[in-house]
Amino acid sequence: MPVQENRTREEDAGTGPADASGSERDKIMAVRKSAPKTTRQPASRTSPVRQAITFKLVQAHAPHAALAENLVRTFGLVPVDYDAIRAATEDHVARSAEALPPSLNDKAMAIHLQRVVGSFVGSAYGAAQFYGTKVTQAKDLTMASQNDDRDEDRTAVYGFEGKAERARSFAAEMGLQAFALMATAEGAISAYAQITGDEWKPYEPPAALSASTSRQSAAAQIGAFG
Repeated sequence: MPVQENRTREEDAGTGPADASGSERDKIMAVRKSAPKTTRQPASRTSPVRQAITFKLVQAHAPHAALAENLVRTFGLVPVDYDAIRAATEDHVARSAEALPPSLNDKAMAIHLQRVVGSFVGSAYGAAQFYGTKVTQAKDLTMASQNDDRDEDRTAVYGFEGKAERARSFAAEMGLQAFALMATAEGAISAYAQITGDEWKPYEPPAALSASTSRQSAAAQIGAFG
């Protein structure tokens, strides 16, 4: 029996992982220590450039009067009284401003109204953008429903509208909504001009100077003292 045990041990020898000698381990550790370490570079932070939302930008995306009338006629929707909405908003902004003096001076009044008008313009622009996305979706669904090779977008059971038709109707409603909110923006802008005597412009924060530019400016200013 002892002879068999010795043979088994001899046969199993070499099948497991061999331990590295002391000199070999030292070489491996030396190579690992000398390998260059990869360092992560900090991500550069760049402030996003925000587009100033002007009333012209709203007009470029929202439906104009002729298009709004066409949507009303085609989809059987309630017309938008643009002039009435514009006048009501103008009167609302003007009346709210009349209640503020003497708590606000002219400068504070202009800043306050600039923000108020900006909210009207921003709301109208958001509605106009949403309208644009819905028009795109309606067009895509309409093209898909008219494809002879596809049937899932075709009109469903009698009495129910198909996806494409619902998308077109919803886009038309959003168009009139954007048209109405554009009227509120124009009314608020008109009130701002009447109260302040100036044309409304969207707020644009001053451009941030880089550190090097700031140091150069400081050095030039100090050098001016001689």
